[in-house]
Amino acid sequence: MYEKGQGVPQDYSEALQWYLKAAEQGLAKAQYNAGVACQKGQGVEQNYAVATNWFRKAAEQGFAEAQNKLGLMYYSGQGVGQNYAEAAGWFRKAAEQSHAWAQNNLGAMYLTGQGVGQDHAEAAGWFRKAAMKGIALAQNNLGLMYYSGQGGKQDYAEAASWFRKSATQGFSWAQNNLGVMCEKGLGVSQDYAEALRWYRKAAAQDISEAQYSLGVLYENGRGVTQDRQQAKEWFSKACNNGFKPACDHTAVTARKETEH
Repeated sequence: MYEKGQGVPQDYSEALQWYLKAAEQGLAKAQYNAGVACQKGQGVEQNYAVATNWFRKAAEQGFAEAQNKLGLMYYSGQGVGQNYAEAAGWFRKAAEQSHAWAQNNLGAMYLTGQGVGQDHAEAAGWFRKAAMKGIALAQNNLGLMYYSGQGGKQDYAEAASWFRKSATQGFSWAQNNLGVMCEKGLGVSQDYAEALRWYRKAAAQDISEAQYSLGVLYENGRGVTQDRQQAKEWFSKACNNGFKPACDHTAVTARKETEH
């Protein structure tokens, strides 16, 4: 109530006091909430080590949210020594309780081989479980697995389908990836206007690759009326965001203009 200001003025400090009373009596949910407060510095000075301690207490009681959070602390090395094997172990405990984010996180560990033996098929399996629960990041990850053929058969149509599910939730990289599929006609009918639409959404979220791709479409008049000024502006945005191909393109264009 105090944390969210429901029925009372929002007061993180007061909320933490109530969480601590319940946490000290062994209530897992309260232990988790106390950990979050310490991690974020809400109502108390930020302290990752204390946060990790509360997450561990809740995790050891089987509280899936805390198990996933403890895995993240081990993964990042916040409040505890970085340990990928420990991270994967806690992600697994939460994932086996159907915690969607933990399933995605465990999939990522298998994809990279951090803390576990690299196994693309296992990664795809965990991404699928999380994706089926609507986790946009996992949907994009699963799309990438289908796109590359890692962990199974390459399938552009499946890749495009999962990118679309993620993109419609507003996930920027999936919007960019779906734009690529539409531009190249991979798994979907080639449609420059549709590619432009998805690139624009991703570009608005500062995805430099999408900004560059918008520049290319405007420069060549694909899916939109040719507009070299618009193209130049998108190439500039992509370059400013560190996308080297956009910087190279801008430099070449500038040289050509000085030659005339």
